[in-house]
Amino acid sequence: MNDFRNADGTTARTVGVRDVAALAGVSRQTVSRVLNAHPDVAADTKVRVERAMAELGYRMNNAARALGTRRSRTLGVLASDALQYGPSRSIAAIEASARAAGYWVSAAFADSGDANAVAAAVDHLAAQGVEGIVVVAPHARTLRTLEGLSVGIPVLTLHSAGQGTTGLSVDQAAGARLAVAALAEAGHVRIAHLAGPADWLEAESRADGYAAELIARGLPAGPVIAGDWSARSGHDAVPEILAAGVTAVFAANDQMALGLLGGLHEAGVAVPADISVIGFDDVPDAAYYWPRLTTVRQDFEELARRAVAALTAPVDAQPSDLEPVSPVLVVRDSVAAPPADRA
Repeated sequence: MNDFRNADGTTARTVGVRDVAALAGVSRQTVSRVLNAHPDVAADTKVRVERAMAELGYRMNNAARALGTRRSRTLGVLASDALQYGPSRSIAAIEASARAAGYWVSAAFADSGDANAVAAAVDHLAAQGVEGIVVVAPHARTLRTLEGLSVGIPVLTLHSAGQGTTGLSVDQAAGARLAVAALAEAGHVRIAHLAGPADWLEAESRADGYAAELIARGLPAGPVIAGDWSARSGHDAVPEILAAGVTAVFAANDQMALGLLGGLHEAGVAVPADISVIGFDDVPDAAYYWPRLTTVRQDFEELARRAVAALTAPVDAQPSDLEPVSPVLVVRDSVAAPPADRA
């Protein structure tokens, strides 16, 4: 029920299902069916009820609805790291996908290094009556914490690089292999990898994919240089990359690739004439780097759609599509054949 307010701000009375039913000329049961999206409601009746709700300013009480129907039409999202592009983009995509499915999202944030904080955040979301929880879990330690919890509602992880029994992700290793394959097919033999932080599951999978594609093509192992996802770490890696004598670099994300491009320019090294560069993620700005960055695109919208579909499916439905989402190579201007004297 909802409080009415007088012009002077004082409480007049509350409005509830009974008021909506009276104004719409239907029973309270019919109003309840409309609120719960029951299929057996005539279209014109649904319109009358919705107009009455709007006229009266009725707002559904989700907590009360959850008690009565065991359906809150709300999903929980727990993020242990929402600052990087991938996790932040996924959170926004989950909210949009949930809304399209008629659901709301309740979010909580916790330090992935604090197991108690992660557990408390999961408990908090469950106490809100959410029907399922999406955990944006890019770190192995978050997965370890989740494995020790008994939540009682479905829990699905994203950005866990396919690890765990309920993980949904873009195929990171396949994306890395696409990048290395593109460089190899352009004629590069000496290829370096600018890697993400060691405690990130996706960084580990991209490094694995890089190594696997080199082996599959009979190419020598290249130098792996540690980065931290930031453009600064890409910029700082330039001396080591130049000292290694490579002709191409696969950067584990576009921000590091951006820093790398800037550092190479400052060093008088031309991209792609002297060194080719490929990134990962396809951030919106990648098409406007100089040169325009060839990169691997992740479909975060599809990832979110599958996550929401899995958590909102009927209990007796067939398992939702939890297969890894395939990445796509986006070809732009940062890759060319190696210099003839260094091929």
